[in-house]
Amino acid sequence: MLRNNQVEILMVEDNPADVRLTEEAFKDAKVLNNMSVVGDGVEAMAFLRREGKYANAAKPDLILLDLNLPKKDGREVLAEIKNDPELKRIPVVILTTSEDEKDILKAYDLHVNAYVRKPVDLDQFMKVVEAVEDFWLTVVKLPTK
Repeated sequence: MLRNNQVEILMVEDNPADVRLTEEAFKDAKVLNNMSVVGDGVEAMAFLRREGKYANAAKPDLILLDLNLPKKDGREVLAEIKNDPELKRIPVVILTTSEDEKDILKAYDLHVNAYVRKPVDLDQFMKVVEAVEDFWLTVVKLPTK
């Protein structure tokens, strides 16, 4: 929830380099944000359900979700989020290297809010993250509950 005009973001990503780049891109954001990061799908669901060490985790306003994750992949995480009455309104943006049409269709069938392909090129990656930030944190009205 937007607290003190700060946006809570949960990034579910197992690649430390992509995490660093995303954090760097969000560092200069137009909107104050707090990014939490988890490295696999099981951790993501524990964070979202505030279980165990995540008991005091803030409910995210936006989730950035990779598809190819250890333990529980992003497709399974997306399905669980969108089938949970407490979580289904949180916008989810798939941020992945997959260009597979089946992955894209499956994500939209599961009600993803946006599917964004991660470019391999560093500058393009930064531009993509900045575009996601600009759209989701400055243009879109996020739910407050």
